[in-house]
Amino acid sequence: MLPRFKQNITEKNLFSPTDRLLVAVSGGVDSVVLCDLCHRAGFVFEIAHANFQLRGEDSTADECFVRELAVHYRVPIHVKQFDPKGYAEKNKCSVQVAARELRYAWFRELMQNGLKVLLTAHHADDNIETVLMNFFRGTGISGLRGMLEKHDSIVRPLLHFHKKELLAYASENKLRWREDISNSSDKYSRNYFRNAVIPMVYKIYPEAEENILQNIERFHEADELYRQAVAHYKKKLLEFRGDEVHVPVLKLKKASPVNTILYEVISDYNFTSHQLHDVVHLLDAEQGKFVQSTTHRIFVNRGWLIISPRNTERASNILIEEGTAEVKYADKVLTIQRAKADGLQISGSRDVAQLDHRAVKFPLCLRKWKAGDYFYPLGMKKKKKVSRFLIDQKLSPTQKEKVWVLQSGNRICWVMGMRIDERFKITDSTKDVLVIKT
Repeated sequence: MLPRFKQNITEKNLFSPTDRLLVAVSGGVDSVVLCDLCHRAGFVFEIAHANFQLRGEDSTADECFVRELAVHYRVPIHVKQFDPKGYAEKNKCSVQVAARELRYAWFRELMQNGLKVLLTAHHADDNIETVLMNFFRGTGISGLRGMLEKHDSIVRPLLHFHKKELLAYASENKLRWREDISNSSDKYSRNYFRNAVIPMVYKIYPEAEENILQNIERFHEADELYRQAVAHYKKKLLEFRGDEVHVPVLKLKKASPVNTILYEVISDYNFTSHQLHDVVHLLDAEQGKFVQSTTHRIFVNRGWLIISPRNTERASNILIEEGTAEVKYADKVLTIQRAKADGLQISGSRDVAQLDHRAVKFPLCLRKWKAGDYFYPLGMKKKKKVSRFLIDQKLSPTQKEKVWVLQSGNRICWVMGMRIDERFKITDSTKDVLVIKT
């Protein structure tokens, strides 16, 4: 097994023999065999053991065993105890998901200390379980290609070895390991597949194991082609404007297959496959409809499908006293100064408001606009709702959300970055001017 192990690493360039490795070790036979192979191959490695404290004394015994293993191989060891139940409750996820997120976050921290590659002991049987679970759970083609031997800095050098080969190696080399009694319980989905579903399939189809592994190889190659095609469509369709992604609706509708392409676009922004149907319906929906994920929102505006970050800002009213020279708001700065009207050059910038000081009442109020707001746009004698004014300016919904107003008393004197109010404009009788810039 050792020659095959070394040959596979060399042929596929999984890592360099001189790289410092971090080996994730639970104490089970898989990770113990991985440690022994790394030792016999002459690799420089360190051990990382995550103690999730889920099995009482057994968890403590596992930690002690792995510490002894590190002494035996004379390698450094890193051990950390976690509370996955508390993490799961706080983040509303399963204990298994919590354990995975916690340990990989910790592994990433350890890797910052000069360690080049993280090795995990996943093997062929693990890959079969993963693919079958993904299939029944519902997944794209990437879920059917299974785990990758190498992904970023994570390497799974045992992925083409069967469990029975690992057990035979451990037996031949008289290795000791810890048995996790929870593996025999069908409480968790993976264990149920491992202990019940897969043995039943193999009983009916004895050749199923090798067939599945061959299919994994085919799906892996198909996924590479699929990714290339997706990248091609994204390049043609996506326009990045600031923190927004704009997709032309008509062009998208002509793409085929539109549902698959659309899913690959929105999944990058935390939208699920279950939301795809709603997003497709947006393409022909009326203005104002939207679908949102945990981080983004999708809507259609003037022929464009727009993906934008959700506005989670909780803006409050900011009072500005007379004499204030600078005010910070959102990610901007508002500057205020008083100037004489005589000789003042009128600014044509939308980011500058020049107001008749006599018309202004302090304190000013800086805030986001809201429904019901109205003002008298410069040059108009009739009032106009801010909402209607923003529509006329052809702002998208997300652009509207970012609009602030400056209020004097109960009157809006400036829709910021847009237009001042007619009642606050400079006249021939103006002596002092309030110059406000954003």
